[in-house]
Amino acid sequence: MPKISSDTLWDLAAAEVCSRETGSAEEDGKDERTLFIERTVFFMGNKAGGKTSILLRCLERDEAPKPTLALEYTFGRRARGHNTPKDIVHLWELGGGTSLSELVQIPITANNVRALSVVLVLDLSKPNSMWGTMERLLQATRAQVEKACSQPHRTGESQASSKHQAPNNPPRVLPKDHPDFDSEKRKAICKTLRFIAHYYGASLIFTSSKSESLMSKTKSFFTHLAFGAERSKSVSCDTSKPLIVPVGMDSLGQIGSPPTPDVNIGSLHARNPLDLWKKVFEQIFPPESNSDHKELKDPARDPQYSEPQIDAMRIQKDQELEQYKRNASKSWKGLQLDS
Repeated sequence: MPKISSDTLWDLAAAEVCSRETGSAEEDGKDERTLFIERTVFFMGNKAGGKTSILLRCLERDEAPKPTLALEYTFGRRARGHNTPKDIVHLWELGGGTSLSELVQIPITANNVRALSVVLVLDLSKPNSMWGTMERLLQATRAQVEKACSQPHRTGESQASSKHQAPNNPPRVLPKDHPDFDSEKRKAICKTLRFIAHYYGASLIFTSSKSESLMSKTKSFFTHLAFGAERSKSVSCDTSKPLIVPVGMDSLGQIGSPPTPDVNIGSLHARNPLDLWKKVFEQIFPPESNSDHKELKDPARDPQYSEPQIDAMRIQKDQELEQYKRNASKSWKGLQLDS
């Protein structure tokens, strides 16, 4: 298998930011206690795959999750100590699965890309649509990250505040797994996700909102991304248990070759390692047609977003529009008869 270079865009960006942060600290000469750090965490993944549930649990908000409308924003704050400014994490969640992937340009910008983490939540109870969802979202994200890295920072206050943003590592994948699979299929999914996480320089965590133990580990991981807390070094690669593989704790040698019990690898004509794993995975789990691109429900007619005064005004305006159309149609018919 060809060797994957470690000199990625992320490595170069991290080195650049670390160098700049060191210089900024010397120039500012400010007490660390007077500074706050801003980070961004962007959740994306399967439609109805559990993103909101995970986010609410990580924020310790006792709320019932609601379907995400397009792109939603919230934030979290945490103080590092007594009488210190609170660090801020900007939290974005993309709804609609892959159908709204073009919206990644909103939360991923030149001003936050170096303090950005991406959490990809995959529903492993739907393995046949897993690769397609993962591929489309990661492609859109990578393209936007490269675009953001090539753009200059805005001048002025935004540029000044960016000095206090912490450098971060590559985006991290946070899959969700709680269905029962037969052992061979489960092993195939686990090995494939380990390869994907290692390929993109990411961490891999299996979690479930129904397990307090798994959610505790997920919250610890989230706190690391959001506020720079120390990352847990515990590792679990046992496919009979939920996987926990922090970034940098895996290797291609440990992962092994793609699971190909009934597939001749030479016949797949793969272009690169990623393409090989994709072809093998789709031999085991033939892809389904993606339903994310079906026509989206009009949120103005969705009961969960009802606003009585606004809805009443919309009904009135709709009626006025229909009346206008009827009057315009009559006027047009009259002009035709006169001519």
